[in-house]
Amino acid sequence: MTAERPLPTPNHAEIVELMAVFGVPESALTRGDLVVRSPIHGGAVAEVWSQTPADAEHASLTAHAAFQSWRSVPAPDRGGLVRLFAEELRSHKDKLARLVTIESGKILQEGQGEVQEMIDICDFAAGLSRQLHGLTIATERPGHRMMETWHPLGVVGVISAFNFPVAVWAWNAAIALVCGDALVWKPSEKTPLCALACQALLDRAAARHGKVPPDLSQVIVGGPALGQALADHPLVPLVSATGSTAMGRAVAPRIAARLGRALLELGGNNGAIVAPSADLDLAVRAVLFAAVGTAGQRCTTLRRLFLHESVSEPFLDRLKRAYAQCPLGHPLEEGTLVGPLIDARAFEAMQASLAEARAEGATVTGGERAYAELWPDAYYVHPAIVETARQSRLVATETFAPILYVLRYSELDEAIRAHNAVAQGLASAIFTNDLREAELFLSSTGSDCGIVNVNIGPSGAEIGGAFGGEKETGGGREAGSDAWKAYMRRATNTINYSRELPLAQGIRFDLPGSRS
Repeated sequence: MTAERPLPTPNHAEIVELMAVFGVPESALTRGDLVVRSPIHGGAVAEVWSQTPADAEHASLTAHAAFQSWRSVPAPDRGGLVRLFAEELRSHKDKLARLVTIESGKILQEGQGEVQEMIDICDFAAGLSRQLHGLTIATERPGHRMMETWHPLGVVGVISAFNFPVAVWAWNAAIALVCGDALVWKPSEKTPLCALACQALLDRAAARHGKVPPDLSQVIVGGPALGQALADHPLVPLVSATGSTAMGRAVAPRIAARLGRALLELGGNNGAIVAPSADLDLAVRAVLFAAVGTAGQRCTTLRRLFLHESVSEPFLDRLKRAYAQCPLGHPLEEGTLVGPLIDARAFEAMQASLAEARAEGATVTGGERAYAELWPDAYYVHPAIVETARQSRLVATETFAPILYVLRYSELDEAIRAHNAVAQGLASAIFTNDLREAELFLSSTGSDCGIVNVNIGPSGAEIGGAFGGEKETGGGREAGSDAWKAYMRRATNTINYSRELPLAQGIRFDLPGSRS
């Protein structure tokens, strides 16, 4: 990309036109107190109205009222709403993807992928609506049957981050809706337009469905006080919060104080190991996407790379060539692979980490700002590779930017110990063609993360598996597998169809003279 080439510059008029496609009126985008800026150029594109904790209180109460009706709708019928929502998403995929790119700065390919992820989880949830089944359990008592049943839980509060402004909500929303729950969504104040658009599309699906009570799903726009209100509310039994570990530490105690449920998706200082037998060409491609995709602003971004000393030099040579060829620029332009950071604060954090790395004696390649003259309020930056001799405090600290720390190792056990020696435990990978190495990494003595991959990078998860991590990542699980159980309450049922009353564990509790 060159400064001389004319490029599309998102502005308020385009946002008004784009949001009208989803059904959001211009009045919701104008003269509000919260300025929405596009990281593409750093300028304002909308002014939306923020809400207060009192509004969050009202949303929680009205969502609870809607839940009391929605929970009685048969689950397959609830799945019908999610199926209709998927149809709306398919019809508006390109427009919503463009909005994601304008508001979050990720490249258009990734914006389209994020909307496809919404469609995928809706398809999954629609099928799941006929499979919310429990177990029949063997009982020790004659003439009895024991089973478990799953019931709707209540209002689910969703707190989402800027980097996946629609997909993470959809992971929660699609599953929660088929489980019979209501929703109150507090999006990042950096990406409220995406939330308003998604809610408008869900409202359309609800109108087509015909059995959806008012206020079943709501959006509240504003700052941390709204998230705190959801965390505190007794009628919000589950809060799903995605963001930094610091955010999780602020929210979790508030939820715990009222003995609510917290589903936390927090930081991820993700690592990968390249072993001697690895396919280096494949590994370079995987590492490139994992480290620089979304400008290093994914929770699953690869941040630490452990190279076996026998392959470190040829691998680094190839990786640096790939970095040099990776197009950085306008995220709406075809061919761009790396767009801007979200804002100045992200850029400053990146530069501070690189300065500290240099002070520690590390070798830094990349990291320079780009297009500052063209867009002084936007923060495009070349992804950085930092070669360091040890895993210092800096390396063990997540910086939400495209910084890849590279370390060398000689023995796999040594690499696994270093890999696990950080506070987070989200995603991990090993590149190897040695079965023993792969299986060791997958075993209980291998990676301690919630996502453990072989010959594929740590980012870009599919919705069919449960997504989440351990340690300071929060322990929550979203999306596929049996993650749906977090959105329901379990009841264990015992039915006596005999004329006797045997007690468990062989206990006898008979009145004198009664029949035993």
